[in-house]
Amino acid sequence: MTAAHASGDDRMFDADQLGERCADHAGSFSCNGGPKWAPSERYLAAMFPAVQLALLALGAASCPSNLANDLATPAPAASRQLITVEAATSRATCATARAWTRVDGCWTEAGGSYVARVGRNGVRTNKREADGATPAGTFPIGGTMYGNSPSPGVSYPYVRLRCGDWWVEDSRSPAYNTFQRVDCGRKPPFKVTTPDMSTSPRAYAHLAVIEYNMHPVVPGRGSGIFLHVQIGKATSGCVSLSRPALVRVLRWLRRDALPQIAIGTTDSLRQARRS
Repeated sequence: MTAAHASGDDRMFDADQLGERCADHAGSFSCNGGPKWAPSERYLAAMFPAVQLALLALGAASCPSNLANDLATPAPAASRQLITVEAATSRATCATARAWTRVDGCWTEAGGSYVARVGRNGVRTNKREADGATPAGTFPIGGTMYGNSPSPGVSYPYVRLRCGDWWVEDSRSPAYNTFQRVDCGRKPPFKVTTPDMSTSPRAYAHLAVIEYNMHPVVPGRGSGIFLHVQIGKATSGCVSLSRPALVRVLRWLRRDALPQIAIGTTDSLRQARRS
């Protein structure tokens, strides 16, 4: 299926269809961005990739065992903020989200745990367009946030959604997996099968972009993967949190911390410590 709405569009599938509901709890959150790397470390990491890898390996070896420090695919050494989304199995549609700050080279929990919803077909590494699954892996958080509601006080550039705003899911379009603004009422120059993003005021009240299939963009691998507001059901590929939890997370995120999000099952996320 090709479309011009986010593949995490949550209006088409109800929780009752899945026979599964998640307990709703608010969790807790600490808005601490964490210390920045010392200039000498940043310089070495930028100039010498081998040194960056060595620093990462040494840090992982000496850090206490927790989900973030044990990731099979670690966040880049320069990243100082991390969100983990941990599902019990690859078919689960509920997950646990936690926020982490890197302190002295080690990840320390900064907030959570939050109940997250993932794709109606679970989490998978071989995601394809419109397969209803959330991609597994470690991905950057995009540099712009979006929403149908006013900015909740985020530090990121924030685009207020309006009629004619689309996230392109037409894999044949040169604009595949990008945000496009078209005049309201004008037919988009790409194939669409759903209304534009402004017609999802609840799910897309606020959202951050999960940069899956963006560097590079591969046609058919999936598009429009967001961190957005829960509306009581599994997603079509995005990750969703309750609105209060999402707002806390979005306010906490800082672009200069190069935040990442790691998504997967308990087993796949924790492979590194076992191997």
